Amino acid sequence: MLLPLQNIILEKIATGQSLAETVDYLCREVETMRDDIVCSVLLLDEERRLRHLAGPSLPLEYTSAIDGIAIGHGVGSCGTAAYHGEPVLVEDIDTHEYWQPYKQLALPLGLKACWSTPVIGSGKVLGTFAFYYRTTRGPSEQERLIVNACVHLCAIAIERDQRMLERRRMADTDGLTGLPNRSRFNEVIAEVSRREPDWALMLVDLDNLKMVNDTFGHGAGDDLIRIVAERMKQEAAPGMAFRLGGDEFAVLVPCIATTDPAVLADTLIARIKEPADCAGHLIYPAATLGGARAGLERSPQQVRQNADYALYHAKERARGRYLEYQPGLGTSIAKRFRSVQEVDQALRDDRIDAHYQPIIDLATGRIMGFESLCRMKMPDGRLIAAAHFHEAMKDAHVAIEITERMLERVAAAASDWKREGLLFSRVGLNLTAADFHRGGLTRRIVDAFERLGLPAGMVVAEVTESVYIAQKDNVVAEEIQAMREAGIKVALDDFGTGFASLTHLLTVPVDIIKIDKCFVRRLADAGSGSVITRGLLEIARGLGIWVVAEGIEEEAQAEHLLSLDCKAGQGYFFARPMDRDSVREMLEVSNFHPEWARILRERLLLDKAG
Repeated sequence: MLLPLQNIILEKIATGQSLAETVDYLCREVETMRDDIVCSVLLLDEERRLRHLAGPSLPLEYTSAIDGIAIGHGVGSCGTAAYHGEPVLVEDIDTHEYWQPYKQLALPLGLKACWSTPVIGSGKVLGTFAFYYRTTRGPSEQERLIVNACVHLCAIAIERDQRMLERRRMADTDGLTGLPNRSRFNEVIAEVSRREPDWALMLVDLDNLKMVNDTFGHGAGDDLIRIVAERMKQEAAPGMAFRLGGDEFAVLVPCIATTDPAVLADTLIARIKEPADCAGHLIYPAATLGGARAGLERSPQQVRQNADYALYHAKERARGRYLEYQPGLGTSIAKRFRSVQEVDQALRDDRIDAHYQPIIDLATGRIMGFESLCRMKMPDGRLIAAAHFHEAMKDAHVAIEITERMLERVAAAASDWKREGLLFSRVGLNLTAADFHRGGLTRRIVDAFERLGLPAGMVVAEVTESVYIAQKDNVVAEEIQAMREAGIKVALDDFGTGFASLTHLLTVPVDIIKIDKCFVRRLADAGSGSVITRGLLEIARGLGIWVVAEGIEEEAQAEHLLSLDCKAGQGYFFARPMDRDSVREMLEVSNFHPEWARILRERLLLDKAG
């Protein structure tokens, strides 16, 4: 009789049936074997309290009354058995000292005796397996065999369940902080949204983590994350603080009626700001928070997106504070946010690549080099120019990632062309303010090219006016000087469109000025465009600065620039940006632009004929 039951229970355990269902089935089957027994199984929790697991014939009021009782000597049969780790037999509940505080629970139910055996696994008590009798007696020999088998089966089932729970806990827990992780966050926010009509979400961005890592080391950074996580855990509702990854945290407010999100946010900010000892360094943490209330919109996806918008806005406008989403806030932010997400996904999918536009020596037609331009390939195969995801480039993280990708691709392409014996001088790389303020820009460029056996002098660092004049902290000026000392040429891009004055060129010299296409378009005007361009060219010559004219789209513009002694130009008239294979094909034919070289030859012949 026992063997078939054992096989059934083992199968239930092996197939992953829940612990409660498995043990409940065991108790029901065992009760059919004897007329006057009632079966009960209790678990022992981490606080050494008994928790009801199974007892199909025991009424709810009884199981509820004993649930949570702390074990100890004299705490009934089960409490005593769990405490000592030995079986305890009480043949008469009415008179036995262990049952005096509890007998009024058992006797009215006709339970007159109780024999409890501890369930032991891996050397510790996991719970108890008990027989209640409706007569004052002890177990028979057959019942002892049944209990021995049942206790063994319970130990197997409980240990497996605990292992599964531990694996689940580890899968749902951030290893560094002990907080629930992103996976658990997704589960909990879905549960809260189903259960609660009014709830809120706060997203927390830990400020300056990278600076701490770079200055004091990753040990200090890890300490900072752990300390902030513990402070958030102490202030949030139990189980409602999460680490989403990196410096990102989330706090759920499951009920706005009892907790005002704005008040909690102020508390969190104040707690986080308290000084922290991180790997022996005194650090003053700071965090920026963005939040959203569910309100009429209970969809967790929409609330999450609204909180993202609020955090994004706070990081731009209110560092170190809390901003809550308001209707209308998302319009411009959403555009940028979508752009950032789109570019971020393209980076992960390896859909960001470099295209190259040739720069032509106007006097000879020689292809001097190329400007590398970022292109994003859409899932449908379309190529998108950087101007179309300009909003995303305002995000410092995205801008840095784009530059890293471009630097890697440009260096690899230049290395291939040189190895194949193709002739060109330099390749330009566009840089952003984020690249300068990240630090170590010159070293990263030099390392990327030198790893492939290329000199730093092959690189032209292209800096826009808006970045060039941002010299309040001298970061840009100092980095430009470092680049020039390393042999990197520096080009001032889009010159004439911003606020860079000629005096800047005296304090922060560059090697090349790139005249914006708006001046090139006006060359044919009777006066202003041509006069300004001529003046810029003369001043640049006086300062020893090369000039490249951008946006040349017509032969007449190239002719006019040549007549003004402009050294170089680029634009659709010469070539549209092309991929690295197209550059190879072009240079394999000649390192001179065929059409412009032909025009120059014809001009020379005409001049000679004249």
